[in-house]
Amino acid sequence: MPRSLWNGTIAFGAVAVPIKLYSAVDAKTVHFHEVHLEDGARIEHRTFCSKEDKEVPREEVVKGYELTNGRYVVVDKEEIDAAGGSRSRIIDVEHFVPAADIDPVYYAKAYFLGAREEGAAAYRLLHDALERTERAAIGRFTFHQREYLVAIRAYERVLALHTMRFADELVTPKQLDVPRRARKPDAKEVKMAERLIDALHEPFKPGRLHDEYREAVLAAIEAKAEGKEPAPAPEPETDPPDDLLAALRASLDDKKPKAKRKRKTKAKA
Repeated sequence: MPRSLWNGTIAFGAVAVPIKLYSAVDAKTVHFHEVHLEDGARIEHRTFCSKEDKEVPREEVVKGYELTNGRYVVVDKEEIDAAGGSRSRIIDVEHFVPAADIDPVYYAKAYFLGAREEGAAAYRLLHDALERTERAAIGRFTFHQREYLVAIRAYERVLALHTMRFADELVTPKQLDVPRRARKPDAKEVKMAERLIDALHEPFKPGRLHDEYREAVLAAIEAKAEGKEPAPAPEPETDPPDDLLAALRASLDDKKPKAKRKRKTKAKA
């Protein structure tokens, strides 16, 4: 069972909702360690004092903020939490917005919120109210020595919390080094593109999607461990088509047999 990362309270109006914060992600990234090429031994990174020119134990390592070159102020976790004020334990809701109005580009990281034992009724109340109104709560809290803007919304039977990017953190399209807009597509190209999109349309089922790159990397590692050299990756086709309409038509023709098979299956059912 996942362990909670933080305990706190959601505050909106005069209502308090005691909650626990959990990570919503169990990352499946392939991790590599640094090893010595000569003998395969693990490389260690030691804590080293630059002034005394010696290794120091980790319990003597603390956080310090550099005021001037080489001059630091040492602070501990309790002092940092105190500086954060009440937001170090409270998610302060400022307002509610339509959840559909939040563009996904503003979402940064996802968490789940669970109810603490004494807050089950208030938690259910907030969840059901957000679900029925299709709104998200916008607030702030301090986590890992940083203030976060957050959105809280109903997700299935729990509350989900998303840390958010501030508007001034986003790169605007005007700042991008992109070529000028190409010619406007003609009506036939747009119609053919719409038909291709319709042919590829299906309900979103996230359980069917998996990390193919990770699987390929793990397979290559296993093969190399058995003494087999991984095959080189084929070069992808990256050149844009000279004739957009012909490329769209070819793509649509390629999808027709699949669509016919689906219709036959439905007819038999």
